[in-house]
Amino acid sequence: MTNSKGALHGMRVVDFGQYMAGPMAAMYLADDGADVIRVEHPAGPLWDIAANAVWNRGKRSIRLDLKTAEGLRVARRLIECADVLIENFRPGVMERLGLGSAEMLRLNPRLIYLCLPGFGRRDDRSGNRAWEGVLGAATGAFRPAERGQPVYTAIPYSSAFGSFLGVAAVAAALFERERSDLGQVIEVPLFDATFTAIGLKGMKIHSHPTEHAAFNWTRQARTADGRWFMYMGSNKRAGAFLKETGLDHRADPAAPDDLAREFDALFATRSAAEWEQICEAIGTEGVTCLISAEWMQHPQARQSGAIITLDDPQLGMVTMPGLHTLLSRTPGSIRGPRPLADQDRESVLAELETMPPPAHDRPKAIPATAAALEGIRVLDLCIILAGPACGRTLAEFGAEVIKIDSPHHDFVKLHNDINRGKRSLLLDLKSPDGMEIFLKLVDRSDVVLQNFRPGVAEALGIDYARVHRRKPDIVYCSLNTYGQVGPYAERPGHEQIAQAVTGMQLRYGGGRPVLAPFAANDYGTGVMAAYAVMLALYHRKRTGEGQLVTSSLIQTATLLQSHLLVDFAGKCWDEPSGQQALGAGALCRAYRCADAWIFLQGRPEEAVKLAELCDAMEDERAMEQVFVTRTAREWCVLLTAAGLGAHEVEFDMDALMEDARVRRFGLSLTREHDGIGPVTTTGPAISLSRSPIRAGEPAPMPGRDGPAILQELGFADRLEDLVTRRVVAIDGVRSI
Repeated sequence: MTNSKGALHGMRVVDFGQYMAGPMAAMYLADDGADVIRVEHPAGPLWDIAANAVWNRGKRSIRLDLKTAEGLRVARRLIECADVLIENFRPGVMERLGLGSAEMLRLNPRLIYLCLPGFGRRDDRSGNRAWEGVLGAATGAFRPAERGQPVYTAIPYSSAFGSFLGVAAVAAALFERERSDLGQVIEVPLFDATFTAIGLKGMKIHSHPTEHAAFNWTRQARTADGRWFMYMGSNKRAGAFLKETGLDHRADPAAPDDLAREFDALFATRSAAEWEQICEAIGTEGVTCLISAEWMQHPQARQSGAIITLDDPQLGMVTMPGLHTLLSRTPGSIRGPRPLADQDRESVLAELETMPPPAHDRPKAIPATAAALEGIRVLDLCIILAGPACGRTLAEFGAEVIKIDSPHHDFVKLHNDINRGKRSLLLDLKSPDGMEIFLKLVDRSDVVLQNFRPGVAEALGIDYARVHRRKPDIVYCSLNTYGQVGPYAERPGHEQIAQAVTGMQLRYGGGRPVLAPFAANDYGTGVMAAYAVMLALYHRKRTGEGQLVTSSLIQTATLLQSHLLVDFAGKCWDEPSGQQALGAGALCRAYRCADAWIFLQGRPEEAVKLAELCDAMEDERAMEQVFVTRTAREWCVLLTAAGLGAHEVEFDMDALMEDARVRRFGLSLTREHDGIGPVTTTGPAISLSRSPIRAGEPAPMPGRDGPAILQELGFADRLEDLVTRRVVAIDGVRSI
């Protein structure tokens, strides 16, 4: 039976969020069925842009002045009756308003209180204005162009990942609350959250430098019709593509420059549409690089639900991002457009008058507790990034995750980044004995994750239908690139493909597509899939029902651009783009100082604050001349003291990962790994007051846990035979 009201039906959320991260997080909860009451600022939204039509859809609205006694009384009453509170002010603001987390949990002990500050409470920058551009500068998102200047990106990695991780933590806390009947405080600083997007860019194996192939077959090329085409050369069908196109004689290039010219000449012989057809026929990966406006009208975007249309009360018919994840028994839905400000005041106040205060058995002391997912077992069959990132996120919340890889491969790619905190089993799923072991694991597991190419799970006999028949309460998560329906649904793909088709590459590159700084679609899909899995576990805890969870890279890529992918009558596509972009205006851009670059950000009306420091208010050329007269540090001190946002632009990822703050916060971890010595990886960005988040042990050597797992299943007496026949392997597969 399907519950069309969503997994969070019956949950009440109070949304105090402003700008992006808070409203986005509340949007995801509303999409999954929660009753979200948005508390509007008396002066209106602090960032009044068209994307508010996306982030505030499906919510109710009441305007409150929190600096008045009546506004505060109503706010406290809302919180007293709520399940979740979301705020993204700077640390200390809610306390000064009388709505701080400690006091609100005394008022409502079951409350889950989500804080999404720019810089966290433990950060010495917590009082600074942490606009998105400031956070991008602080986290290496503005990587340098060839001339050494920063390249501005319009993708809000910090806010987007803050919202992703925030709702994942809320889902974990709701699941844990079913056990303890207690709420807790969650903090996900946006600076910290960005390290989840950084991911492999921050990984370093200290025993040997990163090796790069002489020629990268994954590249963009201009086609006969003048379009750009993204070809992905690192998959099992790449050899077939080279043979079909006559490039197989150059598979081991001695002269990469010559091969690049040959590659470009080949792609110039056919149109982009023809190359798509060739790639699809071969079963390899390739797609036309689109601009965002094209993606919003693309049949795959529309049919997959990545793009939908709503009738907004202010903008009329608006095309916007759709749902992120789909749950088969508790599907989310977009319940309606955003409300007009304060339109629900009467109904909300009437409810508060008649609603009795919730009955709370107030404990004398809140005890320390186990991790939120303690006791949950997960089988992770995924490869590369998105799927394993989902498994890693579940492990951070306390699940026992067994990572299953093939014993017949030479290595497990990116193992040390995305498989920390997991146990490792090398198992041949194509063999009868391997399938027997897998099914025994299914019998004792709660979750199965896979992101195989279309048709592979079915061919192996481990698709949802068959696993569900074996264990009806299983939560089964399947991830892919293009979604479950639509003309491209059966096509394979990776991060680069999702960036290309949704407009990310052409925006970042300008006239020529360029890959984004981070593999954010992969990591974001992993985190949001973990969110959906935990919603499914929450539903199962209450009903006993398992279900199928699906998501895709294109859905993540679309939502990462949610402030840009909003189309309506009169829309002007004027966002900053290209490798020469420094920002979005005089008060939102990078400036060169005497010794380094800084990023300055403030609201237009705050130009007067800058004028007090220099005479070049809002004249970018004159401001450039002023900024070179002082060091970056001097300017950051002056600008932040004036109430503007400013931060030095970090170019060096190694330096960022070695930063004392980053180390202290656990966002960078350097630990010994089996067989390869010290490895630096990113760490978890979430903190929960009652349910510890854990980075987990370093990724083990592939196969290391096989003997222990087989013993637990009762196969210890068959281990030697299984290893001899390579059904199971305990060594011989490298981690890279």
